[in-house]
Amino acid sequence: MSQPITASLIREVIGEAYEAVKNDKGGANANYIPFLANIPSDLFGIAVCLPSGEVIETGDTEYVFGIESVSKVLTAILVLQQYGADEVLSKIGADATGLPFNSIMAILLEKDHPSTPLVNAGAISACSMVKPVGDADKKWTAITDMLTALCGSPLKLLDELYKSETATNFNNKSIAWLLKNYGRIYDDPDMSLDLYTRQCSMGVTARQLAICGATIAGGGLNPVTRTQVFDPSLAPKITSLIATVGFYEHTGDWLYTSGIPAKTGVGGGIMGTMPGKFGIAAFAPPLDDAGNSVKSQKAIQYITNKLGVNIFGSCSCK
Repeated sequence: MSQPITASLIREVIGEAYEAVKNDKGGANANYIPFLANIPSDLFGIAVCLPSGEVIETGDTEYVFGIESVSKVLTAILVLQQYGADEVLSKIGADATGLPFNSIMAILLEKDHPSTPLVNAGAISACSMVKPVGDADKKWTAITDMLTALCGSPLKLLDELYKSETATNFNNKSIAWLLKNYGRIYDDPDMSLDLYTRQCSMGVTARQLAICGATIAGGGLNPVTRTQVFDPSLAPKITSLIATVGFYEHTGDWLYTSGIPAKTGVGGGIMGTMPGKFGIAAFAPPLDDAGNSVKSQKAIQYITNKLGVNIFGSCSCK
């Protein structure tokens, strides 16, 4: 597309995407977490946050849903800010496993590090790194403060989701203790797992995720609050992590068809970041067999393709 990408054009394209996708009946709510199974499946919202701080949105963008694995991005930013990019690379890594997000086999194959903070093993390891080590309350405060700063407003813990997650996280318990066996968890394993479970249980809106995506796209500057949340040098690092493994073993397909680094969560949300351009988020509970929101994927793909934006190409935004 040759025309400049303006707010009015984005508003028009978002409206088109919503109408094109809203009646899609594909997918089903996650049923292995009881809380998620009961979310109304017809909810759907899209939001885009521009560098100016303007948020363009349509649909159910104020509905509070479980952030789930999208939270891995936010905690990764926290440990990158606390430790620096080199130490996170050394202690966790930045490589895709090519295996499912909760793979134990990936840890066995790559026992020298958990591979990336955007899979379960690396995210639990990241929670163990959060400072101050050994103090669960202060670590949780650091996590929630970062979530608030990135999203521009506080998130709230969804107690029912937290209880559901805690009652069903047997695989993650195995991951935490296997990391302990390999010396790749840096605080108490049970504490680290609980922090990870809690962060996945935070309630967020599509609007907040769009703001978070725009903060990453803007080099750590939250465009709404005008707060510099993290060092600009870390923005390419976190964007590369998202681009590498945001859709786990389907990340290549996602980038090929959408052109935007994005992170998905089984709560139905997807957050994307287009460096220097905008942050985008979509929310709809029904998931495909890989655990990714069907409508959210189609909406974001429609928007990026219609606008002609692609991380591997270029565009003109105003």
